[in-house]
Amino acid sequence: MQISLIEAILLGVMSVLAGSTPAALGTTVGNYTLNRPLIGGLFVGLILGDVPGAIQIAIPMQVLYIALVTPGGTVAADLRAVSYIGIPLAYVAVKGAGLDFGSEQAGGLAVSIAALVGTVGTVMFYGTAMMNLFWQHWGWAELEKNNFKVLPIVDAVLPLITHFVISFIPTVLMTYYGQSVVTDIQQALPMDGLIMKTMFTVGNILPAVGIAILLKSVVDKASDLIPYAFGFVISKSLGLTLVAASLVAAIFALFHYRMEMAKLSSGSGHSKYDEEDI
Repeated sequence: MQISLIEAILLGVMSVLAGSTPAALGTTVGNYTLNRPLIGGLFVGLILGDVPGAIQIAIPMQVLYIALVTPGGTVAADLRAVSYIGIPLAYVAVKGAGLDFGSEQAGGLAVSIAALVGTVGTVMFYGTAMMNLFWQHWGWAELEKNNFKVLPIVDAVLPLITHFVISFIPTVLMTYYGQSVVTDIQQALPMDGLIMKTMFTVGNILPAVGIAILLKSVVDKASDLIPYAFGFVISKSLGLTLVAASLVAAIFALFHYRMEMAKLSSGSGHSKYDEEDI
C-alpha cells in the first residue's frame, strides 16, 4: 500500500478545510465536524479508495478523543493531525501488516499511532495561533490608521497562508514520506514481538480513557450511570446496534425534556402543557 503524491495533497487540502478559521470552513463545519476522526475517516477512505477500511481505523481513534474539548484555547491534541495524518498512516500500517481492519490488533495499532500524531497536532494548533498573531498585529496597526480594507484580508486571506504553512505542508510531507517510516518500523519490529504486542495492548486500553473523560464531564452523580449502562444492556439483550439504541435513548430524552418543561410551565402559572398528554 502506497500513498501517492496526489492523495497526500488531497489529504493536505482536507486538513486545511478542517481548520477553525472562516478562511477554511469555520469552527462548526471545520473544527467540530471535518476534523473529527469518524468524519475524517470517511474522507480519508474516499481519497485512498477504501471507505470501510478507513472508517474502521477511525473508530477507535474517535473513541480515544471522544471527550476532547478546547477550554480557553487549551488543547491536548489537534484532531486535524489525528484524522488526516494518523488515519492514513495507520491504514498503511494495518494493511501492510496484513491485519483485519476490524480486529483488536488493528484497533490497538491505530490508537497508538493516533496518540503519537496527536502530539504533532498540538504543535500544529499552537503554531497556527502564533503565526496568526503576526497578521493580527499588522491588522490592528492598519485599523489605527483607519484602513478598514484590511479586515477581510486579515480575517480570510492571511489565515489561509498560515494553514498552508502549518497544516497543508506538514500533512503532505508526513503522509507521503511517513509511509516509508511505517514500513521500516514494521520490518524492524515483527508483529508477534514484545514491542508490537505492547503497542496493541496499550492501544486497546486507551479508548477507555476517552470514555472515562466523557463520563467525568457528563456524570454528576452515581445514578447518572444507570441510563448510560441501560443503553448497552438493551443493545446487547435486544440485539440492537448502538445506532438503534441511540434512537431509543433520543425518544426517552424527548419524553424527559417535555416532562421537565411541563413542570416548569405549571410552576410559573402557564398552562400551555397542562392538558398535553405526556
